Amino acid sequence: MTDQKPATDDNPSLLQEEYLKSMKELEEGQLIEGTVIELTPEFIFIDVGYKSEGKIPASEFETPPALGDKVKVVLISKEGKNGDIIVSKNRADVKIIWKELRTAFQDKLPVQGTVVKAIKGGFEVNLGGGIIAFNPLSKMDVFRVENPEEYVGLKSKFMIDRLYSENKVKIVLSRRQWLEKDIEERKRAFFEKTQPGDDVEGIVKSFTSFGAFIDLGGFDGLLHINDMSWGHVNRPRDFVKKGQKITLKVIRLDPEQFKINLSLKHFTPDPWTRFEENYHLGDVVKGRVSKLADFGAFIELEDGIEGLAHISELSWVKRVNHPQELLSIGDPVEAKILNFDTETRKIALGLKQVLPNPWDDITTRYSLGARLTRRIKKVSHTGAFIEIEDGIDGFLHIDDISWTRKIKNLASVLKVDEEIEVVIIAIDPELRRFRLGVKQLSQDPWQALKEGYPRGSLIEGEVTNITDFGMFVKVPGDIEGLINKNQIAEPAGGEDSPDHLLDAYKVGDKVKAYITEINIPAKKLSLSIREYQKGLQREELSKYIHDEDNEQTFTLGDYLKKGE
Repeated sequence: MTDQKPATDDNPSLLQEEYLKSMKELEEGQLIEGTVIELTPEFIFIDVGYKSEGKIPASEFETPPALGDKVKVVLISKEGKNGDIIVSKNRADVKIIWKELRTAFQDKLPVQGTVVKAIKGGFEVNLGGGIIAFNPLSKMDVFRVENPEEYVGLKSKFMIDRLYSENKVKIVLSRRQWLEKDIEERKRAFFEKTQPGDDVEGIVKSFTSFGAFIDLGGFDGLLHINDMSWGHVNRPRDFVKKGQKITLKVIRLDPEQFKINLSLKHFTPDPWTRFEENYHLGDVVKGRVSKLADFGAFIELEDGIEGLAHISELSWVKRVNHPQELLSIGDPVEAKILNFDTETRKIALGLKQVLPNPWDDITTRYSLGARLTRRIKKVSHTGAFIEIEDGIDGFLHIDDISWTRKIKNLASVLKVDEEIEVVIIAIDPELRRFRLGVKQLSQDPWQALKEGYPRGSLIEGEVTNITDFGMFVKVPGDIEGLINKNQIAEPAGGEDSPDHLLDAYKVGDKVKAYITEINIPAKKLSLSIREYQKGLQREELSKYIHDEDNEQTFTLGDYLKKGE
């Protein structure tokens, strides 16, 4: 075997032989690789190992190459008109891209593209090498696309939904499919490397009534309203802003449901851990009204420390139907700590306990029998409420307005906001009650009647009403007494019946009668004209009856006493 000399410039025959051999191995249309050896504004020259270099228009390069860069081209012709080889980078790009597209479609891999135009129903996407694909509007993002023009110019990855249709090239893409897959992978990676207590960064994405959603990189975590602050939060927007980049602490992870709970407040200590150091039973504390409910007012003592002042603990004297009658949200207040439970994080507060109880010394400021002139606050069918002082009312019962008058419609007698003179007839500090009276301003006419007109006395009155069973007569003190029809007169010989005797009287007549009964508790006065007439007869007879030992007149009173 003879030694073959290496091909050199001094051995042109061997160079020519290798050149011809390499030329025979290549075919036109084949993809080959060359090296950039010269750069001009118009052309890029590359060495592909032939006797002459290839020349490529600079416009075929999206980014100008550097000397020494490797470039793939397609061999168009081994010898052009001038004997030079002709190569094309564009054709090489197309070959490479189509190979990548077929592989990506078969292996479900993403491809890179640029959105170049928004058209009806979707977008045109440039995949390079002059290949334009279509991405439907509904498959451009993981949420509804509101403004398609915002996506023009976007460089992104896409999944290939379709490469051919009816044996024709028809490339349909889905960016949403790639996003969902990418988000799923990033979410799994997040759960694998993240633990509760870790700090994470995110961007405030959207708000709800119960908090804010934070974008953690294509997937969301929830910043609940209760985790924004240890204090009371009314509006999530008061603590974070949409689009804000924020660091949060992970407090809960649910790998099965892929749920992430985040917190702002956990960057600061829980104020309840030092509650018993700062607060004690009976302390008077300052706070701010944070919320009003039907049953009471919530008072914020500091961020995260909130207590409830029940509606019954707001005032010593006022009947409060709703806390808003006394308080507004944001009002500064002082309250006393009545009770607390650090485990359940509950505090019972009292606002009225900060102030003196006006009922404690009520009997020193008001006494039984005292006369007052006060405003009528409210009138009901059973009585009227009279304002004694701010928050303390007295009750005037309908039966305590008049000794004798029966009032059916109290509103026709008393008017709200009018002033009235009353007398205190009862005070009960324990039950917090005042009883007032109007009739007690004057003496009970029944008692005066009994004292001035004992049983058996003669009295004069006016007929006010005649009924089937007798007639009513008004006597001094506006008291009405009844003269039963049997007490009108003694029938003469049995001829005049009691009913017939009533016909002799009419309303307005003045009559004289004897008092036969006074029952103060029952408010009953019984009168008798018959006994009065008998008394007259006895007085007349007494003029003719003379007792030798003692002359005396025989009265109805003596007669009644004999009958007792």
